[in-house]
Amino acid sequence: MHRLRHAVHEAFKSSVENLTPARTSSAYESQGVLSPDEFVLAGDALVRACPTWSWARGSDEKAKKFLPREKQYLVTRRVPCAKRAKDMEAYAGSEIALGGEDEGWVKAGEGRVVDGGGGDGEIPDIGTLTLDDASKKTTNDETMKIDDIPEIGEDFEDEDDDAVVLPSATEIARAAGRVNGGTEDDDIVKTRTYDLTITYDKYYQTPRVWLNGYDENSLVLKPSKTLEDVSAEHAQKTVTIDPHPHTGVPSASIHPCKHSSVMKKLVESMRAERGESPSVETYMFVFLKFIASVIPTVEYDYTL
Repeated sequence: MHRLRHAVHEAFKSSVENLTPARTSSAYESQGVLSPDEFVLAGDALVRACPTWSWARGSDEKAKKFLPREKQYLVTRRVPCAKRAKDMEAYAGSEIALGGEDEGWVKAGEGRVVDGGGGDGEIPDIGTLTLDDASKKTTNDETMKIDDIPEIGEDFEDEDDDAVVLPSATEIARAAGRVNGGTEDDDIVKTRTYDLTITYDKYYQTPRVWLNGYDENSLVLKPSKTLEDVSAEHAQKTVTIDPHPHTGVPSASIHPCKHSSVMKKLVESMRAERGESPSVETYMFVFLKFIASVIPTVEYDYTL
């Protein structure tokens, strides 16, 4: 039944997209959505700050006319994913749930509930964002000023000197390799990797993340296996398997139905903290930090 509803919705969504023009006005602050021009602006900022990301043109027959031909979607390739999402379940107690209209979404790092209906709940401080003019990847004319995005969970670091330091994903994978016949000197860790793409969803007017995976032997991963790398909270709620809009390849996708409401809350939180709204150029960094709660073990770059 769920698959049938999803198929019907996708058909309806496609019809609406074909009949309605793309957004031309900005509603970034008021609604958490982007126009195609703002999507490109935010994507350019990500590419400048994070060289692992780049623009892709896709196929001619699937190109979107409302986007520049050379900037159809963003891509980062062969992103490591050293362990499965279930290995992160120990951190479940440090996640926050977005309540109300955002039910079903969680953000890693804190343990208090956020009211989605405008009540007393708070969104945790995500801090101020800066795109460093010394990024050295931009010209002086392109330089932007935004504050660095702090780690969402950094306010919750254990201050106890005797606190246990958890091993990194790579260390865990390397240890597993030794147990399975590797050696102490073996620096090659076989792990899953992902190609991540970010497209513009005309219907929801937000970015949409797609994942195409490869197993430990670099063989194509079935899209359904991608669910092993999605947090349990989201695996059956917000991740769907659909044809990629620019390649046609069946891909796992983080459904964008709640993206705008979550981003609106984050923008409001940052505005309350700073006294002014963050620039639209920061959108992709905040968005990818939010998406990290859905795919916590996929180690893509979204830092300045």
